[in-house]
Amino acid sequence: MDYLKAQERVEELKRLIKENNEAYYVNDSPNITDFEYDEMFRELKRIEEEFPLLRTADSPTQKVGDKILTEFKEHTHKYRLYSLDNSNNYDDLRKWYERIKKEYPQEQEINLVVELKIDGLSCALTYENGILKIGATRGNGIVGEIITENIKSIKGIPQKLSKPLNIDIRGEVYMPVTSFERLNEENREKGLKEFANPRNAAAGSLRQLDSGITAQRDLHFFAYTLISEDKSLFSSHHEALDILKELGFNVNPNYSLVKGINPVIKKCEYWETERFNLDYATDGMVVKIDDIYKQNELGYTSRAPKWATAFKFPPEEVWTKLEDIEISVGKTGAVTPIAVLTPVQLAGTIVKRASLHNFDEIERLGINIGNEVLIKKAAEIIPKVIRKRENEDKGVFLAPGVCKFCGSNLVKPEGEAILYCPNTTNCPAQIKGRIIYWASKEAMDIDGVGESLVEKLYEAKLIEDFADLYKLTVQDLMKLDLIKEKSSDNIYNAIQSSKNPTMTRFLTALSIKLIGKETADLIANEFSDLESIMNADIDSLVKIDGIGDKAAKSIVEFFQSDYNRKILQKLKDYGVNPKGSSVVKESDIFAGKTFVITGTLSKPRQFFEEKIKKHGGKVSSSVSKKTSYVLLGENPGSKFDKASSLGVIILNERDFEKLLQGNE
Repeated sequence: MDYLKAQERVEELKRLIKENNEAYYVNDSPNITDFEYDEMFRELKRIEEEFPLLRTADSPTQKVGDKILTEFKEHTHKYRLYSLDNSNNYDDLRKWYERIKKEYPQEQEINLVVELKIDGLSCALTYENGILKIGATRGNGIVGEIITENIKSIKGIPQKLSKPLNIDIRGEVYMPVTSFERLNEENREKGLKEFANPRNAAAGSLRQLDSGITAQRDLHFFAYTLISEDKSLFSSHHEALDILKELGFNVNPNYSLVKGINPVIKKCEYWETERFNLDYATDGMVVKIDDIYKQNELGYTSRAPKWATAFKFPPEEVWTKLEDIEISVGKTGAVTPIAVLTPVQLAGTIVKRASLHNFDEIERLGINIGNEVLIKKAAEIIPKVIRKRENEDKGVFLAPGVCKFCGSNLVKPEGEAILYCPNTTNCPAQIKGRIIYWASKEAMDIDGVGESLVEKLYEAKLIEDFADLYKLTVQDLMKLDLIKEKSSDNIYNAIQSSKNPTMTRFLTALSIKLIGKETADLIANEFSDLESIMNADIDSLVKIDGIGDKAAKSIVEFFQSDYNRKILQKLKDYGVNPKGSSVVKESDIFAGKTFVITGTLSKPRQFFEEKIKKHGGKVSSSVSKKTSYVLLGENPGSKFDKASSLGVIILNERDFEKLLQGNE
């Protein structure tokens, strides 16, 4: 490469890296993979090493991070936060170690600490006399953002230490994978933006201007560096980690003190696959010289310590071919596209299918059958199509116009991203879906009646809908292949024993659009019998706290349908008789009060629901102006946000017990 071409490429790489730094560090919304970013960075570094005159002070290779957000106050770090140089192969890791060895030729091997590289948000904490004074983001390494109030709400960060020390702490704020999935599921249900990965979810949660929102997100913290001007406090990195634990910090337990580079490589090999059993995201390993004196002696480059490096795991994103797009139709008629892929190894498993969510997502991605697509496991668990190859135009897969199962014209309700098959009465996919759901644990909980059996019963024309399950005889069941007499007896008895469900289970099992268990419970508590529910109008339904216009309309339309009324009559004829609320009322302490429960409590949610109902209260699934109280547990969802914005009274369990005793 000549000088002019090198100069052009350097300017292009600087521009691309700066744009992606802003997307990653400031907007918490990366446009490219970590692997692609690292490749650009390494290329820029190589060119600058070949042409030193092209290395300028504003180069990304000379800086850390990016600009800070203007909404937060600036904080100049007393001790600069550096980035880490990294490698993605063991040869580079060995070269780093050999450079260190040259500085200490008298030592046969050097003590190293190898740790998991947590994929979160770096934070700096300052303690004075053992009290947390400042919590700040890394920012550009020199100036960060003050987020002290948000930091105080995070698990693993003590506000007061066990000793009155003046120290600084470095660590990583992260969101567990399970919490990340739950947050994205809630956002999907509400039509809100989904986070790309746990790191961005943690960053977005930590940078909330309202610390109450941060508090209700499930954020955790691993401390990994202790800085003290008291040189007698510790002399090695592993001693510093022990002190951090003594002071009350969470330290990632998966670190090792080893001698030489070979054990480090073995640890990297081990964690490359074992990391998928962890409930937090990791993207590599960090290797540090253990001796603090050697660390100080070796010092830093303009952006990274010379005494530490990172080994990045191979990317868990792979290219494969989109062989087909399957269309499924659910129990309510929702039409969902599913990517069928050329099987490929990803994150320790063979992936053959991936989520496409809906047809708007397909259009956004611009993909079609035959495209090479990049897939990843969202939070290293759920396969998802990210994008197609650039300049590979095969057109865009068009949403079907008709249902492949019944031939009906598909519809897309205004304001929704999902297509529906409107043929609720004759679409085989919907009918079988409703039967399967009727028997599921979430609904009537009929043991032994699953997808395979429903398919056989329907194809044999033994049932036409879920009501027909109750007309089946043992002899009918024995007509099916592989169903023996004992199994037939068990299935028959399980079906018969489900004839007297609670009203909540019954309404849930009907597969009414927009009506889940909590909404069904609200209806069951308001009306004394099924006939009253069937004859309710929209006005009477929307008066129930927690039921909106769309849900009320869906309920009324369901019970006005001749097809549904016919099924309900069959259920009655077969002896299916839903019971009203089984809760025996004990007092009216909560009369006229509506509760919303969110988060994890000390006992199952049902325990608190029954307690509220026993004392005259109601439990709703959503927060509104009519909500009296929100009972808050650990790791609450977005209901906490809405309650805070509406000024709804928020209770913990202790407050709830006081209220129950009449001490409002």
